[in-house]
Amino acid sequence: MLPRAPARTLVRPSPWLAAALLVSCAYIPRSVPLDGRKTLTIDDLYDPEKRVDFSGKPPTNLVWLDDAHYLWPKSDPKTKKSEWLSVEADSGKSEPFAPVAKVEAALAALSEVGAEKAKQAARSDAGAWAGDPKALLFTIGKDLYVYAVASDKAVRVTTSPDQDEEEAALSPDAMHVAFVRDNDLYVAEVATGAERRLTTDGSATVLNGKLDWLYQEEVYGRGTFRSFWWSPDSAHIAFLRLDEEGVPIYTLVDDVASPAKVETSPYPRAGDVNPKAKLGLARVAGGETEWIDLSKYEGGEFLIVEVAWSPAGDLAFQVQDREQTWLDLDLVPASAAEGSPTGATPAPTTLLRETSTAWVNVNGSPKWLADGSFLWFSERTGWKHLDHHDRGGKLLGAVTSGTWEARDLRGIDEKNGWVYFTGTERSAIGADEYRVRLDGSGLERLTKASGSHSARFNPSFTRFIEHWSDATTPTQVRLDRSDGTEVRVIDKNEVPALAEYRLSKPEFLKVRTVDGCFEMEAMLIKPPDFDPSRRYPVFQTTYAGPHAPTVHDAWGGTGGMFLQMLAQKGIVVWACDNRSASGKGAQSEYTCYKRFGETELADIEDGLAWLKKQPWVDPERIGISGWSYGGFMTSYALTHSKSFAMGIAGGSVTDWHNYDTIYTERYMLTPQHNKDGYERTSVVAAAKDLHGELMLIHGELDDNVHPQNTMQLAYALQKAGKSFRLMFYPKSRHGVGEPLVKHLRSAMLDFIEETLLREKG
Repeated sequence: MLPRAPARTLVRPSPWLAAALLVSCAYIPRSVPLDGRKTLTIDDLYDPEKRVDFSGKPPTNLVWLDDAHYLWPKSDPKTKKSEWLSVEADSGKSEPFAPVAKVEAALAALSEVGAEKAKQAARSDAGAWAGDPKALLFTIGKDLYVYAVASDKAVRVTTSPDQDEEEAALSPDAMHVAFVRDNDLYVAEVATGAERRLTTDGSATVLNGKLDWLYQEEVYGRGTFRSFWWSPDSAHIAFLRLDEEGVPIYTLVDDVASPAKVETSPYPRAGDVNPKAKLGLARVAGGETEWIDLSKYEGGEFLIVEVAWSPAGDLAFQVQDREQTWLDLDLVPASAAEGSPTGATPAPTTLLRETSTAWVNVNGSPKWLADGSFLWFSERTGWKHLDHHDRGGKLLGAVTSGTWEARDLRGIDEKNGWVYFTGTERSAIGADEYRVRLDGSGLERLTKASGSHSARFNPSFTRFIEHWSDATTPTQVRLDRSDGTEVRVIDKNEVPALAEYRLSKPEFLKVRTVDGCFEMEAMLIKPPDFDPSRRYPVFQTTYAGPHAPTVHDAWGGTGGMFLQMLAQKGIVVWACDNRSASGKGAQSEYTCYKRFGETELADIEDGLAWLKKQPWVDPERIGISGWSYGGFMTSYALTHSKSFAMGIAGGSVTDWHNYDTIYTERYMLTPQHNKDGYERTSVVAAAKDLHGELMLIHGELDDNVHPQNTMQLAYALQKAGKSFRLMFYPKSRHGVGEPLVKHLRSAMLDFIEETLLREKG
């Protein structure tokens, strides 16, 4: 998906990666730094044999085992050896985590597994140990295995080595495993391996319990294609059925393979036929599937965008119209989920409907309280905040409020009356951890230092593991009490290499739009030997898509180092978030509605207006670059503005008719309902107006933003007699990785030096 709200999100690279993907250079650098420190090179960043570690190796995979201990799957990148440790949180004392050895032994005892496969499987998912699990599920080869914690035994559940069991999940009572095989939903009894097929119509066009590319990318989020959900009592499975009949097929060709390898997949573009969704309830014990009654939505196309069970066994799900102008939270009570002798399932009750002046974002499922009431993320005020609703959906009151965002709910400590969450109350470019009372009183910021924080709480909310970084400090890990006071430093993560290089400190500032209505967040990285009497070229990195800021007070990794390299070459690096990308609430996001590119470019131009007033900026040498939505924005800027001397557009949407339905229509409506908007925002249609020098980049196997986008723009530019640079990367998808990433960065750097650093004739 082109990114959207942080909870879900063409692949959206991280802001620093997007920044790093497209770069610039300035004046000829000094060959020998005056202070003896090094200057960065492409090899330092991207050569597999020579790259320098600028981020360190902080432990980011710590898992709470109980209130007092966490699991650390510790590995040594040099020796490739790993050890799993149980760590006493407060003292830091550690000992080998004995259960993992038991799992290895139990799996290895099965003749078909063996020691090596057992070791790999047992250490494959540390997160599986969270929450005092009854059993652990493993896929070895193409079959499923379960290890029971109480009996210390492992069993093979499926015996179909030639068939894939996809998206497998244990039932809450650990007695059954559900999985998808050939697009049908199955359950298998752990003790006996007895299988039951719950659906029978799975095919190339009918998916039961498994998402297609569109729903995975744009609705439920990357990381899993699973679309079935166990009930708390392990008796039922709710699942999505997607019917792809009529959805257009897109073809990609791997021309490096011999013979060429052809890939096909359903991919509906804006205005095309969408997959048809149904929500079913299957009984584990057997019987006919019961289909949730959605007849009240008939007569219009709809999307099923979220499904979850309450602890009491109620089935809650969310429905949107095709253009996502409203969202219903519907509920089937636990009693109704049992069905009736006739197989009829009562129509669900709509607890609430969200509407807005534009679109409605999906912000997750209800978070249920013991009394049946629930917390709900809403943007009804124009800002994302937590509300408290009774069990019937009535609004009881706001838990958080203000001109900032509550973003992720960490958990609810009902015993002590606290709600823990992340938010932007202190800073729109950072992230902090907070807690607040259920009635909205007593708001406390738990994290102290400026920058970006992320917390993982223990089960009773007495401690949290905190990961923190800022723009100049790689990630550090600490243990804190629930009130934010520090217990100890887990890993300071000192990175000696940083002191060896000439690095500039990023500067954060705010720039008002020309109309005075909005304060944009911006970042400057000046050359280390910055001389205000000189005039420097500028390289702007952008993404610009809805609710996807580029400016962050957080460690940027290799991407940040790439920007530092540009600054060392004598370029002023600039990032400035237009209002719809800023992350400052839905009220700012809505400004791009039905007119992608227009308001974003206006804000970008306002940022440049401030820059051009600085005596050290050369207004004739300003470049812009971005990937994905940022590639669209770059190519749009070079065809709709004369402000840029150059641009590098990677993985770009060049005409919004070409991108998928759910993402595009959320913001642009269908082409049938916004014909003029699609025409005005088309880069292909504006190819004749290209100003500045443009480099287009695309992965040949990009299944997200299809290569067709760049090919169409290239053809239009050629017909218009415009010169440009074109670089395709075989075997690459929406991002370009190893073994081609060094070539990508080198090609970009060469283009930047040619366009921004060359001598004026």
